[in-house]
Parts: sequence; structure tokens; C-alpha cells
Amino acid sequence: MANIKSAKKRVIVNRTKAERNKAIRSEVKTSIKKVEAAVAAKDLAAAQATLKVATATIESACSKGVYHKNNAARKVSRVSKAVNSIA
Repeated sequence: MANIKSAKKRVIVNRTKAERNKAIRSEVKTSIKKVEAAVAAKDLAAAQATLKVATATIESACSKGVYHKNNAARKVSRVSKAVNSIA
């Protein structure tokens, strides 16, 4: 365990940020799974609706620094391609 005050603070801050990032990543994964489920069911209306939500969630995570911009773009591209495949 850290003895210096600043090191103790770093431990606490890093833990807090890791929990926040984990929650955001989980939310992104859930939204992507919802899109994939709608695509698997061949439900175009639901797929387009969930795609909009998923895209917003991914972009939000990107703006918060959880994902790199290229990683976020790749995720959006993949779910968009999946939705377009049933259109």
C-alpha cells in the first residue's frame, strides 16, 4: 500500500475512473448486443431504432475518452453495416 499522500490519492482516483470506464464500456456492449439481436430477428424498424441509440452511446463513450476515435468509428461502422444488411 502507498505511504505518500499523493500516491494514496492516485490509487483512489484510478479506481474511481476504472469503475466509470467499466460502466460506460458495459453500456456500449449492451447497446451493440441489442442491435445485433434486432438484426438476427430481421426486425428492420427495431434495428434502426436501436442503431441510433447505440451510435449515440458509442460516440458519448468516445467523447469521454473511454474509446479511441478510430475504435468508436469501427464499432459504429460494424453495427451500421449489420443493420444495412437486412435493409
